[in-house]
Amino acid sequence: QVQLVESGGGLVQPGGSLRLSCAASGSIFSIYAMGWYRQAPGKQRELVAAITSGGSTNYADSVKGRFTISRDNAKNTVYLQMNSLKPEDTAVYYCNAIHVSSSSEYDYWGQGTQVTVSS
Repeated sequence: QVQLVESGGGLVQPGGSLRLSCAASGSIFSIYAMGWYRQAPGKQRELVAAITSGGSTNYADSVKGRFTISRDNAKNTVYLQMNSLKPEDTAVYYCNAIHVSSSSEYDYWGQGTQVTVSS
């Protein structure tokens, strides 16, 4: 099993930057695909960025060019660098880990960290 703990959220002005971290423990981190999701009040949770175990990345159109997802397998940590932040980015950001094999499937979530973009 995997436990995920997000950190790095907070209040930032429009145009500012934040770096979110998701620390994993309890299993072999390197075999999991990782993702960052966000959910604003009254809205559905959406995928922001994802990174496979091999390092391939994918981003929502709304954050392309502004956000960067990365992972450090040696530290069992995935990051989300958020630049040029907009008020529309305000949400609770969640870390996700998933592993699918021929014999099992695992899907884990962190508790979330609040990101607020406001002047």
